[in-house]
Amino acid sequence: MSIDRSMRPAQPRRAARMPQGAARGALAARYLGALICGTLAGMPGAQAHEASHAHGHGAAPAATVTYVTRPGDSLYVIANRYLRDPSDWVSLARLNHVSEPRHLQPGIALRVPVALLRQDGLAAKVIAANGPVTHAFRNAPSLPLVVGSSLVEGDRVQTGKDGFATLELADGTHLIIPPETSLELGTLRQTALTGTTDRIINLKQGEVDSEVTHATQKDDRFQIRSPSVVAGVRGTSFRVSYDGGNGSTAVEVLEGAVGVDAAHGGAGAPAPGTPLAASSELVAARHGSFTTAGGAVGSPVALLDAPDLEHPARVQDDASVAFDIAPVETARGYRVQIGRDAGLLEMIRDLRSDSAHADAGALPDGTYFVRITAIDQNGLEGMPNTYAFERRRLAFGTSAGRLDDTRNYAFRWFVDRNAANLHFRFVLATGPDLRVPLVDRTDIAGGEVVVSDLPKGVYYWTVIAEQFENGRYYQKASPVQSFRLDW
Repeated sequence: MSIDRSMRPAQPRRAARMPQGAARGALAARYLGALICGTLAGMPGAQAHEASHAHGHGAAPAATVTYVTRPGDSLYVIANRYLRDPSDWVSLARLNHVSEPRHLQPGIALRVPVALLRQDGLAAKVIAANGPVTHAFRNAPSLPLVVGSSLVEGDRVQTGKDGFATLELADGTHLIIPPETSLELGTLRQTALTGTTDRIINLKQGEVDSEVTHATQKDDRFQIRSPSVVAGVRGTSFRVSYDGGNGSTAVEVLEGAVGVDAAHGGAGAPAPGTPLAASSELVAARHGSFTTAGGAVGSPVALLDAPDLEHPARVQDDASVAFDIAPVETARGYRVQIGRDAGLLEMIRDLRSDSAHADAGALPDGTYFVRITAIDQNGLEGMPNTYAFERRRLAFGTSAGRLDDTRNYAFRWFVDRNAANLHFRFVLATGPDLRVPLVDRTDIAGGEVVVSDLPKGVYYWTVIAEQFENGRYYQKASPVQSFRLDW
């Protein structure tokens, strides 16, 4: 993977060197004297450097941080270690009235302008990717997204239909990217010496579900930017979705609080260190905000409570994995997401349903997790409920018919699951509820039962597969079927 180095400044000019040797001592003293007195601009080659850091008369003083010197430090060492331009040791000397830049006593508190500090690029690690997911660095061709790879500032991620990806930042923050989403890692940087981070995600289309580790520095910044809003946090769990068709943005806050501002092409984005309370709207936990294209940032509204799942302990043994949700009165629809882990970092299904029944299709056997939410009339997705469920496919086929030239009736069945301890129960009755069985045979090892001399009438029957596996009891009944005897 090629990495754009444009986030770093071009190779700076070589740092100004102190004259060396005893014969040059006087010149060195005169140089430093001019430096400390602020007359460096008059020396050859220094004027452009000075101008690049001038703040102008009457301007607010530049922000600084304190660095306490250690044994072996010099201004050259400090500048090379922390500053964007190593030649900015000159500015450090002037600001701190240092006359011996080569030799600094340990324990001296130096003021270092924040504007001079180097910014290092951060990386986002791909911890999950399923289905069609690609990435591209700036204008480079798209490539498949691979688990374990690292993305950097300027990388773009695109998920297709049924495509999912999860990125993890260095502090444990997770970005969960569902299907049909396009986003760009706009800024991923950490400032040298202070350790403050600046992370900006540009959401072009779709949705990003963020679990952001709480900020440790006042100037740490994490923002999700859509074309219409900027959502900033200090550490929380929230979702941002952008609909490019109508230009609307939805922000849903699960934990903590999110400051939401109008985007204005990025000009309205709060600067690092801006309190969340200074945002146009402060959206607290269990609330959301819906902003239309060109409109003011939507006021916070309460999210719908988490819905319940009907029969959450049921083993998913049918051809399709399906869920029935306890209806929420004011919901216009529901969202069902399935993953291999409780946090759904490795998501494999994402579907919406207008009804309280959702069919997720076939899945291999295993243990999964399902997260369900209700969607309100504004399109805001509510609080989630997550359940574990077991997928244990058991295909059940049955048939019944009279044996030729006899009064015997044969019932047959088969399953597609091989197990030595799989047994069956056969029930035959004259009522569809099977409450008063004519035949109730248990512990059948084979796949057939023959019943003789049944009188005329209508009959109902079923077969129940029973199995003990890994200390757990499983059973699955075939649909109740009926037949008529007219002999």
